[in-house]
Amino acid sequence: MPLNTYYFSSINDFLLKPSKEILGKIISSETHFDITPQSTRSWEFQIKHLRTSLNDFPEGSIFFEFNIPRMGKRADVVIILRGLVIILEYKVGASSYDNSFVNQVLDYGLDLKNFHEGSHNKLIVPILVSTNADDDVNNFELYEDNLLKPLKANESNLEQVIKDLVNEFDQESLFDVNEWINSSYKPTPTIVEAAQALYEGHDVKEISRSDAGAINLSLTSEAISKVIQNSRDNHSKSICFVTGVPGAGKTLAGLNIATDKSNDLDESKKTVFLSGNGPLVIVLNEALAREKVNKQKRLGAPITKASAKREVKKFIQNIYHFRDTYLIQKDKIPYEKVVIFDEAQRAWNQNQLEKKMREKGYEVQMSEPELLLEIMDRHIDWCVVICLVGGGQEIHRGEAGLSPWVDALEKKYSDWNVYFSDEINNEIYSWGHDLSGVINSDRSTIIPDLHLAVSVRSFRSENVSAFVNEVIKGDEVNASLIAESLEKYPICITRDLNAARHWLKQKARGSERYGLVADSNAIRLKSEGIFVKTDIDPANWFLNDNNDVRSSFYMEDTACEFDIQGLELDWVGVCWDAGMRWNDDLGWELFKFSGTKWQERRIETEKKYLLNTYRVLLTRARQGQVIFVPNGDNEDITRLPEFYDYTFEYLLRCGFIPID
Repeated sequence: MPLNTYYFSSINDFLLKPSKEILGKIISSETHFDITPQSTRSWEFQIKHLRTSLNDFPEGSIFFEFNIPRMGKRADVVIILRGLVIILEYKVGASSYDNSFVNQVLDYGLDLKNFHEGSHNKLIVPILVSTNADDDVNNFELYEDNLLKPLKANESNLEQVIKDLVNEFDQESLFDVNEWINSSYKPTPTIVEAAQALYEGHDVKEISRSDAGAINLSLTSEAISKVIQNSRDNHSKSICFVTGVPGAGKTLAGLNIATDKSNDLDESKKTVFLSGNGPLVIVLNEALAREKVNKQKRLGAPITKASAKREVKKFIQNIYHFRDTYLIQKDKIPYEKVVIFDEAQRAWNQNQLEKKMREKGYEVQMSEPELLLEIMDRHIDWCVVICLVGGGQEIHRGEAGLSPWVDALEKKYSDWNVYFSDEINNEIYSWGHDLSGVINSDRSTIIPDLHLAVSVRSFRSENVSAFVNEVIKGDEVNASLIAESLEKYPICITRDLNAARHWLKQKARGSERYGLVADSNAIRLKSEGIFVKTDIDPANWFLNDNNDVRSSFYMEDTACEFDIQGLELDWVGVCWDAGMRWNDDLGWELFKFSGTKWQERRIETEKKYLLNTYRVLLTRARQGQVIFVPNGDNEDITRLPEFYDYTFEYLLRCGFIPID
C-alpha cells in the first residue's frame, strides 16, 4: 500500500507556482477528511514560510499533509532533500517546544522508519517548528536505526536549521522520490489506534500490514463478510468461529466488521462488538470518545464527552450489559442482526453463570454461550454470531474454552450453520473436548481463512507467540532456537527492578508506551514495591501521557492479566513471582498464595489458568520486553531464593538476555 498526500511537487515547482494555486490544490485534494478555517490559515502560513526557507534547495521534493494511516493523522510537511527524509510539524503561534509536540513529530518519524519499506534505510529527520518560540540549541544525535532525534526550529531560523542539517549529513546516495512514496507501507497499529482509524472510516487493509503473515487478516475479514452476506441472502442463522494466536488480529478483524456495518444505513445490517473484557471496553470507548470530542472541536462543532460516549457505545459494548438486558426482557428481540463476541473462549460455563446470576437475583440454568445463542435465536429471519477465539487465553475460573459453545449448538441449535477453520480441533482451543459432533455435521463448513496463524502485534518479529509457547511448555531447547530469530525484538531479564525500569525508559521513543505487568496472585512482589491488589484505572493507565502519574509511564501502578488481556504496550516489564517456579526435574511447579503461605495448585484447570496468565503477560509487548525475577530473601519463608533462582536460570537458557 503506497502512502498518499494532499500535495506533491519538486521544490523548484513549489517555489515558482503562485501560493493560491498550491493552496487550492491542497484544499481540493480528495484525500482529506475535513477542512476548517484554522487548517486553511495554517496552510497559508506554511506555504509562505517554506517559500522563503527553501530558496537554496530547489533540487528537493515537498509533500503537504503526508498521510500516516496507522495513526489516523497527517504530517504537515515532508521534504526529500539530498537523500534526507525531513518531517516538519508546524505549531503556528506556539511559543514553546512542548514535549507533546516533540513526541508527535518523533512518532511520525518512527512510523516511517518502522512501517514504510522505502524509509527503512533512509536518514529520517523530525523537526518541530514552533513559530513563536525562542531559538534552541540543536544537537545532531542519531538513534541506532538512523532516525535523528527531533530538531527544534521557529519562524526565523528554520532555513538555518535545514542548512546546518544538510552540512552535517552529506548523503552521497540520493533516491527516486516516486519510488520512495510508492514503496510498501505495512503498518501494525495498536488496538486503540486501529479502533480509532476504523471508526473514522478506514478499511482494515489501510491500517494493517500487507506481508504474507498479515494478508490473512484481510482474508479473514472478507470471509466473515461472506458468511454474513450468505446468512442474510439465505435467511439462515449462523455462527462463525475465528481462531488465532495471541496478537494475530482477531479483535481487529471483529472491529473492522463492527465499524463497517455500524455505519450502514440499512438497519438490517446493524452490528455490535461485545466483549467481556471490561478494561478493553473501557479503554476503547474512552479513546474513541476522546478522539471524537477533539475532532468536533477542530471542526468548530464541539460536543460533550458524554455525548461522544453514547455514540461509541452503539457498536462497542460490555457483553454483560447486552446479556443481562435480554435475560430480563425474555421476549425482546435484539436490535442487531450481527453480534461479535470477543474472546469467546472466556465465556462462562453453566456453574459460573448460575453463580453470578444468582448474586444478581436471577435464576439461570444454562451456560453463557447457550444464553447468548438463545438471545440471538429470537430473530425470526436471520442472524450471525461471530466468536473470536484466542488459544490459551482462558485465565479465570469458569472460562471453559469452546466446549460450552459446541454443547449448546448440539443440544438446542441444530438448525444453525457453523463455520470454522480446520484449527478448531487443536487442543489449545478444544481443551481436549470432543468437538466432532459439530465439526462433522452437514451444517458445518471449513473455511481456512477463519484462522489467524501469525501474530501482527509484535511487528519486530512474528515468532514471539511461538517463543512464548515453548517457554510455557517447558521446552528450553526449542525456545532458545526461536529466540535466535528475535534479534529485532529484545527479550531481556534482570534481578534488579530499577534496572528493568531504566531499560524500559531507555527503549521507548516518542509516545511509545511502556509499563509493568504481573500475575494478579503475585502477592509477594509487595516486598519489591509492586502491589498487584491495587486496581488500576484502565483508561488513565493505557491512554494518558507521561505527565500523568496514573499512566503506565510512571510504573507505579502494575497491570495484571485481567487489565491487559486484549490490549498491549510497546515495551513491557513482566514481574515474575514465586507462583510459577521452574524445577529442572519436574518442569513448572504452580502455586497460589493464600493467607500466609504458598499452596500447590492441584486442580488441572487452576494450573492451566496460571500457565495462560503468563502466556498473556509474555505476549503483551509490541517491540520488546524485560522480565524481572526477584532475588528472594533467606529470612522470608515466602520469598526464599530457591523459589526464584531456578526460574531465572531456566529463562536464561530459553534465550532471555541478562541486563544489570
